[in-house]
Order: sequence, then C-alpha cells, then structure tokens
Amino acid sequence: MEISATALALIGLLLAVWTGGATWVVLQYAGRARTAEATKKTSKRLSRMIEEAPAVPLLVRTDGRIEAPDRLARWLGLDKVPDYLSELSAHKDRGLSETQVEELTTLVRRTQKTAAPFRISVRAVGSSRSLAMWGYLADPEVSPTGAALIWVFDFSESDEELEHLRAEARRSRDDFAALVGLIEAAPSPMWFRGKDARLRLVNGAYVEAVGAESADAVVTDQIELVETVDGASASQVAQQAADKRQPIERVVTATIGGERRTLRVTDLPLIGEGIAGYAVDIEEMKEQARQFRAFRNAQRQMLDQLSIGVAQFNAERRLTFANQPFHRVFALPPGAVTENADFGRVLMIAREGGRIPEVRDFPAWRKEIAEWFQAKETKEEAWPLPDGTHLRIVAQPMPDGGLVFIAEDRTEQLAISAMRDTLLRTRTATFDNLYEALAVFTPDGTLELWNRGFNRVWGLEEDAIEGHSDAETLMRIIEPKLAEPQRASAIGNSIRAATLDRKKRQGRVQLADGRTLEYAGVPLPDGNGLLTILDITASRRAEEALLERNRALEEADAVMNRFLANMSYEFRTPLTSISGFAELLESGAAGQLTDQAKDYAKAISASVARLTEQVENVLNLTQSEAGLLPIRKAKLELLPFITQIVRSREAVITENGLTLDLRGNAGLYAEADGPQLRRAVTHLLDNAITAAEQGGKIQIVLRKHEKRTQIIIADNGCGMDQEELSRAMDGLRPATDGKGLERRKGLGIPLAQQLIEAHDGSLKIVSKKGEGTMATISLP
Repeated sequence: MEISATALALIGLLLAVWTGGATWVVLQYAGRARTAEATKKTSKRLSRMIEEAPAVPLLVRTDGRIEAPDRLARWLGLDKVPDYLSELSAHKDRGLSETQVEELTTLVRRTQKTAAPFRISVRAVGSSRSLAMWGYLADPEVSPTGAALIWVFDFSESDEELEHLRAEARRSRDDFAALVGLIEAAPSPMWFRGKDARLRLVNGAYVEAVGAESADAVVTDQIELVETVDGASASQVAQQAADKRQPIERVVTATIGGERRTLRVTDLPLIGEGIAGYAVDIEEMKEQARQFRAFRNAQRQMLDQLSIGVAQFNAERRLTFANQPFHRVFALPPGAVTENADFGRVLMIAREGGRIPEVRDFPAWRKEIAEWFQAKETKEEAWPLPDGTHLRIVAQPMPDGGLVFIAEDRTEQLAISAMRDTLLRTRTATFDNLYEALAVFTPDGTLELWNRGFNRVWGLEEDAIEGHSDAETLMRIIEPKLAEPQRASAIGNSIRAATLDRKKRQGRVQLADGRTLEYAGVPLPDGNGLLTILDITASRRAEEALLERNRALEEADAVMNRFLANMSYEFRTPLTSISGFAELLESGAAGQLTDQAKDYAKAISASVARLTEQVENVLNLTQSEAGLLPIRKAKLELLPFITQIVRSREAVITENGLTLDLRGNAGLYAEADGPQLRRAVTHLLDNAITAAEQGGKIQIVLRKHEKRTQIIIADNGCGMDQEELSRAMDGLRPATDGKGLERRKGLGIPLAQQLIEAHDGSLKIVSKKGEGTMATISLP
C-alpha cells in the first residue's frame, strides 16, 4: 500500500510533536525531582532540629487525632505515639493518667474554640518524669482546620532540683527552729556574746542558774554565771578566745541553786559573728569518776583472787592490767603491766616460757591473733600447751579498740570430764550387764531407763515395752505374768513410794511359771525412782537347803558336844585312877621299887598329866567354839602374872639351854580371867620353847598400844611358812622338816586363840621360815 506525501508529512509532524512533548515532560520531571530532593533534605533537617529541641510539638486536630514525633512517646514510656489524644491514658503503667488526659482535653477544646493559650504540668505514670505543656491555636498554615499546637517541655531535672531546694529550705527552717528549741530546752547554761563580748542571748538554763527573772533581765544587767578567776572576768576570757580565734575551755566553780558546783566552761568564737559559750556541770561526773576508780581498784583486787587469768589491753595494744593468775599462766615478769608491754611482746614472752601452742609459723600466728582487736564478736579458742596443760582462751573486743584477754586452765576440768565420760560409759555398760533387772522412773511415772535384764526377768521380748513409757501401762503388761495378778498393784505402789514419797519399799512376787522375784523401789538423789528386780528362785531354794543342812549340822554339833563332854568325863575317871596308882607306887606304898620301876612310875605320871592336859584342852576348845566357856574377868596386873608363868617353865627353859628376856613396866593392867589367860599364854610360851633350838632366845614384851594392852612372845627358832602357820592355826600338826617342828602341840595355838577372843581380844602370829615366830596378844 502506498502512502501519500501528505500522510507522510502528517506523520512527521506528529512524531515531532510527540518528541517535543516527551522532551518537555522529561524536563518538567527533572525539575520536580530536584525540588523534591531539596524538600526532603529540608524536612530531615527540620525533623532533626525538632528531635534536638528542648520542646516537642504535639498537634491536636479538632477530631482528637494527634501528631507528634516518637520522642514524645519515649517521654511517656509508650512504644509509639497513639492516634488520638484520649489514648494517652490507655495504659495503666505508662502514658498519662485519666485525670490528666481529661484536664488536657478540656484545655485543648477551649483553645480550639477561643484561641486562648494554656499551660499545664503533668507527670508520666510509672516514672518520675515531669512535663510542662504550653498550648496555642495552630497557625492556619500549619493546620487550617483550627487544630491546637502544644509544646511539651521536659523539666524533670529542674523540677527535681527545685523540689530539692524547697525541701532543703523547709529542712533548714525546721532545723533552725529545732536548734533554737534545743538551745532553750538544753539543761546546761548556754549564751551568746556580741563582738564587744557583752551578753546578747541566754537560754532558760542560764536564767535559772543565775537566779534571774528572765533572759532580758540577764542581758540588761549583764549577769555573769562564772565569777572572776585570777583577775579575769567571764567577758574578758571570752574576748581572749575571740582575739586568739580559738576556743577556751576551763574548769571553774560556781554557785548554782545555793550549791557550789564544778563546771566545764567553753567560750567558742564565731568568726565575724561573736562568741558562743556553754557550761556543763561536771560535779556528778567527777564523783562518778571517783567512784569508777574505786570500783576499778576493787574489781582488780577481786580479779587477783580468781583462778582464771584476766588481762586488759588498750587501743594501742598495750597491757594495762593483768591479774596474778594471768602472770602465772603466761610466765610474765613482774614489770609487764607497769611497762605497758605490747601484745606481741606478751605473746613472745609466753612462747619463750612454753605457754602457747606449738605453731609452725609464729609470726603469722601472732599476726592472726592480733586481728582479735578488730573483731566484731568474741573469739574463743582452745590452746593445748606442750606440757599437757589445756587453756581456754576468750578474747573480748572492747568498744574503745582494746581487748580483754581471758585464760582459763581447763586441764583438770578436761581430765574430770574424760573421767566422767568413762564413768558414764562404765556405768551404762555395768547397768546393762547386771544380773539384777533395773528400771528408772521419773516422778510422773514415766519409764526413763531400763536394762536388758528387765525384759528378761519378766519373760518379755526385747521391744515389748518400747513406747509404753508409764508405770501403769507397764503394770498391765506384766500382770498376766504373775501367779497372783493383783500383786501388780503392789509393784506400782513401790514405784510411787520411791518417786513421790521418797521412801524405800520392797516385796516379793511369785510368777506363774514358778519363779520368785524380789523387787524394791529405791528413791534416787535426782528425784527419780529405781525399781530393782532380782530372780531369787535359785537362792531361795539354796536357802531352804542351807537351812535344812544348818539344822542338821546344829543337831550334829550338839551330839558332838555331848559326846566330847561325856568322853572328857570318861577319860578323866580312869586317868585320875592311873595318876593315883602311879603316885602310890612312887611313894612306896606297894613296896620298895627299883630305880627302873621308879622311872617307869614317873613316866606314867608324866604321860597321865599330859593326857589330862590334852583332854582339858579339847574340852575347853569345845566349850569355846560353842560359846559355853565361862570367863570371869577381873583387874589383873600383868608383870607379876607373866613372871609366875615364866617361873613355872624355868626348868624346861634351863634344860634346853634357852635365854628368856621379860620386859615390861609395873602397873600395867588388863581386864581378864586369870586361869584362862594363864592357859593361853602358857600354850604360846610352850610353843616358843619347843620351836627354839639349843642356845636360842625367847623374848616377852608387855606394853600399851593404841589404848590396848599387848603381850608379845617371840622366839628366834626355825619359824614356819604360810602353809605351816595356817595348819597350826587350824590345830593340825605342821609337817616335820627334821628340826623339831613335829614337837609343836596341835591344839595349843587354836585353843589360845579361842581363849583370847573370849576375852574380847585378838591373837596375831607372824612367822618366817628360819627366822622365828612372834605372837601378839591384844587385850582391852
């Protein structure tokens, strides 16, 4: 298809128009882009300026919608700025309170209607931030619809500072008023002088002290409290303090209420203002100081009497006091207190004397001990010393920085404690392993303690009485075990008698299994009661058997005594006849005898005499054992009595070549039966003669010893060992040793002992093999 020239021209024109339009559009867009970029930069700059500004704008439209930067949201503790003004109180712990929002809404609406500005202060909920809001009607260029523009200022710091200043002012006023009231109410006189040292102000105590009518009268008349001392009046002394610009303190006396009192007066210059002064009554303080010194001296004298060592160190760690026990415990020299020895020096002296524990690093240990001065509480340690002494150390820090050091020797206490623990364990073990059943009850009947034998004796299981801790329940448990169940009450009465009545009560019960128990309620020193139970079944049976046997023995003994008495009589009759016939033969009544026949007659007489003596001994011994030997005591002088006995044995002593030494003072008496005592002494003397060898020596001593009269018969013969002496005391012949021991008479010693004991005396025989025998008779 062909295109005409006209069409081509039109097409070219259209293309040119389109190209030009496109070019114009491109140029327009480029200009707007440059303008928008500039506007964007300006907007960012303005936004940044607003962010940095001390105030934040808040635009409130007529419909309640608000516009504000995020900075305001941060001030209110919100995540973002809400859309409406009413939503500022939508959070309980953030934003503004409902009251504040209502008040702000009212002011905004008034401004929107009347264009009246407003100012309000609010505080964000949940924070201490204070905000000031200044509201105006927005410029029409800002909002043509009549919106309100609010500038929000954060004056938290200023508000806090202002509140702080206000509080300080209030506090200062209160302090000043309190100070004035305190000065007026002070019990001590106080005053103020002007630069000319004249009184200008005094308190009530000053007025009362000088006896004036009022403070004005004191100031008007210039009545001074302190008298002139050493030519200087009170005002002159105050002027001296002002001139030196230093306080002057002095102790003077003044008349107050008609009494002379000691005062500590201080004049204190106030630079450029005047001179203040006050007086403190120290009369009581000085009296207390005197009393304190007297009390301290008495206390220290008392501490010297204690057995516990006590020492006191001052704040400089110097020794100011130590009693005598402290000196002894730590081996301190006498001048340690007067020289105010240092704490470290005291420890060094104690170390040299071995009076501290053995430590590896003494300097470190001493430094650790010295820290007790700064401790906040009492320190207590146990110091075992090298010599076995145990010290209890107590360190009490003092408020003034000093230290009270106490050392108690607990060596004996620890030993006693260890002994006590051992005794307790021994007592427990003994208590638990006794054959006797034991139980301890408290005064209210509670079963407190029992041993294993208690369950065993009643035939109960090991844990049968666990949990049954009263006596009544226990009695119900053992009641079925008794042959007579009602007897259980008697056991309960014994418990009550021991615990409440503090009396011992005992009795016996028969068990159903045939056993016999003996019980006793015993009061204990601690107020408890002890119930003892002993199974006496076997002992009772043995007792019955012994009683039966004793009756049999008594009957046999009576038979034996009658037999011996009868035999003695039967022996005496033929012996008397034989003795009589022998004497007739010796006298020649039956004709003249040959020498040999005479010797036979003499031998018969001697044998009869000896046999008669033995029969008498048996009879006397039997009577003595039976308690039938008649004793008729009389006052007997011993020296002539023993001399007669010795002379009766003089021939035998001379024949055996013996020497007898009798020693004793005249006038020594004893209450005794002469014939019976003679028989006892004679038996002992005969034993000594028999035991002594050719050329031996016998010694008899009469003396007074411990209010008793003693007769001592000693020989230097062969003597006896312990076994032989026991046999001799029992009346048996000692075994022969080839030296004549078999010659001792078997009944002599036991008969002598029976006769002496019948006199309420005693016989003691001491013998040693090869050295001799000594018999001591003691008579009342």
